Amino acid sequence: MNLHTLHTLHDWDAATCTRFNLVNHHRFPSAIFAAVSRLGDGWFWYALLVSMPLVWGLTGLFQAALMAVSGLACTFTYRWIKGRTRRPRPSEVYQHLRVTVAPLDRFSFPSGHTLHAVAFTCMAGWWHPALLWVLAPFTVLVALSRLVLGLHYPSDVLVGAMIGAGLAGAALALGSICGL
Repeated sequence: MNLHTLHTLHDWDAATCTRFNLVNHHRFPSAIFAAVSRLGDGWFWYALLVSMPLVWGLTGLFQAALMAVSGLACTFTYRWIKGRTRRPRPSEVYQHLRVTVAPLDRFSFPSGHTLHAVAFTCMAGWWHPALLWVLAPFTVLVALSRLVLGLHYPSDVLVGAMIGAGLAGAALALGSICGL
């Protein structure tokens, strides 16, 4: 990739981030995306993991355990990448962005919220497709919340989604070996 292409991608990333953040200037959508972001901190996923054994018994327990292990892999992966890339958050670079939710960590790339949301949605949706009616829209809202709240660039969200899908695929492959 040449330098001009990188500058063009960076300019698109910044402009798109700014456009999404305009939604955060309105009270009602800002409150919705802030709530989604807080649920995406883990609370929504913890509730899913706890409910799976209650609904699907021992199979749900093993599935939830595999999802919890994959969640740890997701956390390790995004923290490792963030520590290496050290990309500042958009709100640190562009002071005009309105931030209404404090970030959980310092760096932007990749989006850990999106990474986890995609991984958990892929896994739970693979085993229980009826859950996709709830999980897929929630995952899209989590990804959008990262942009609207000025916490991530679109590229952070896209790469987070790709890593999450890859880790989910690996976990599902491991699960199939174990009979899940």
